[in-house]
Amino acid sequence: MKLKMTTLALGAALAAGPAMAELVFPSLSYRTGPYAANGIPFADGYADYFTLLNERDGGIGGEPIRMIECETGYNTEKGVECYESTKGEGALVYQPLSTGITYQLIPKATADGIPVHSMGYGRTSAKDGSVFKNIFNYPTNYWDGASVAIKHLLDLNGGSLEGKKIALVYHNSAYGKEPIRTLEELGKKHGFELSLLPVDHPGQEQKSQWLQIRREKPDNVIMYGWGVMNQVAVQEAANIRYPMDQFIGIWWSGSENDVRPAGDKANGYKALTFHNVGDDFPVFDDIQKYVVDTGKAAGAGDQIGTALYNRGLYAAMLAAEAAKTAQGIHDTKALTPAQMRDGMEALEITEAKMADLGLPNFGPEFTVSCENHGGNGFGAVAQWDAAADSWSLITDYIQSDQDVLAPLVTEDAQAFAAESGIEPSC
Repeated sequence: MKLKMTTLALGAALAAGPAMAELVFPSLSYRTGPYAANGIPFADGYADYFTLLNERDGGIGGEPIRMIECETGYNTEKGVECYESTKGEGALVYQPLSTGITYQLIPKATADGIPVHSMGYGRTSAKDGSVFKNIFNYPTNYWDGASVAIKHLLDLNGGSLEGKKIALVYHNSAYGKEPIRTLEELGKKHGFELSLLPVDHPGQEQKSQWLQIRREKPDNVIMYGWGVMNQVAVQEAANIRYPMDQFIGIWWSGSENDVRPAGDKANGYKALTFHNVGDDFPVFDDIQKYVVDTGKAAGAGDQIGTALYNRGLYAAMLAAEAAKTAQGIHDTKALTPAQMRDGMEALEITEAKMADLGLPNFGPEFTVSCENHGGNGFGAVAQWDAAADSWSLITDYIQSDQDVLAPLVTEDAQAFAAESGIEPSC
């Protein structure tokens, strides 16, 4: 397994100065394999934001950042190997970028006292911080996404989905299976019929699923896909002339890579998101100045403003803000993983803070606590405009149905606690 270690430069003056502590952020990336097209922009955004903080601000609170990038290929075994090979470097928090890897790291990282941030993925019930002390999935999770999609459909159908047919096309993995229980419960509440259409890894063969959709004519299709699966699904939907505006992907099925191969036929396709789209934010001017123009970008600099680049940048921003919070709590600039965990659990993201960071109106406001490691469950709907070659938000942020989801989170978390011998506490 190839391990790529990248120390983000701080400049000659700092390099010549006295030795300083480092804030170490591993990046479990995948720039190779069938999911590379989606893994690369996320990894670039994650790295470029940390580079920006080093080059512009001298790090976080005066402490330089060292990012360690380790290639997983979106392979769970390699992801665990990356964790084991980097955790001794002083790693403050892991962003696995894989639900499979996250599931494997939950017991390992908890035992090691290192926090994990599975932002918008992973085990949904990790939202319950009384059980999952070291696992965080703010600002939203897979079950929230399923509920937001249903709320959007309710809005479009006069508040009723009674008698409607909804198909879930999903990656046949722990990731893709996450929303099933939620959609089943929402189906009971709102009276819609749910059909399940699994797609095996990596997702290049979907003819049978879309032939079934053509036969059954569901009113809407929701997709939980990743990588090549997404673009194949969009193309197959176009082939059977399924209406794109009735097709909604989760946020991992809403990148430019997913729609561009279908050309104009992808116009109108929808995807959920938990952050804004495009590059019209002041922070990108700083990234251009301090990172791209100085030759320090993680990639070619051509991904800025794309959906997954923005998501990687957002993940790094949340990590940096948690580190700042931890520095304030513990009155120290150098941090341990335990102190970083405390910063994550006390994180508060406000619109004023995002504006100060050059990201006004970029994402929902949320507060983390011991009881709630997952945020407030807000997501928005974006739609693809093929002519403009861009995504745009077509809704405000919508809160998921907490009346349905909160009991499911508690039930699953309590079951995990019983299985693992954990005594929930806050």
